[in-house]
Amino acid sequence: MASQLIENHRVAAEIYHGEALCRQKAWELLEEPCLPKGLFPIDMVEFGCNGSSGFVWAKHKEQVKHKFKRINKTVPYDTEVTAFFKKRRLTNVTGIKSKELLLWVTISNIFIDDPSSGKITFQVPNGMSAMLPTSAFELEENKVLCLEN
Repeated sequence: MASQLIENHRVAAEIYHGEALCRQKAWELLEEPCLPKGLFPIDMVEFGCNGSSGFVWAKHKEQVKHKFKRINKTVPYDTEVTAFFKKRRLTNVTGIKSKELLLWVTISNIFIDDPSSGKITFQVPNGMSAMLPTSAFELEENKVLCLEN
């Protein structure tokens, strides 16, 4: 049932192909809700956005690791990442995980409550969250690595 709802959002979406165009459209999208451009890996093969519902997705050829140097954290992104965007928020996120202590946790929401704080919040489905510096997710800080199968 959830997959049918997602497919309904894709029907009315604008879909882009090719790494350069996908990267440009993803950056434009992230600017709109005032989120750092480095949240998505840059090697997308497809990017889609439904402006009326806020549904967005990014597809990659293979799973990738995104390195955030300032916080010394490597985050795996699935071949498809989906979310709904609003002002300073990505909600119902799928396809992004983070390793905390010894456990891999799924990121479900990413948001900035107070832009002047310089902090971005990453929340997991059970409601727990971590605040990190927004500056850690700017483009020049990131490196994309391919995951070995």
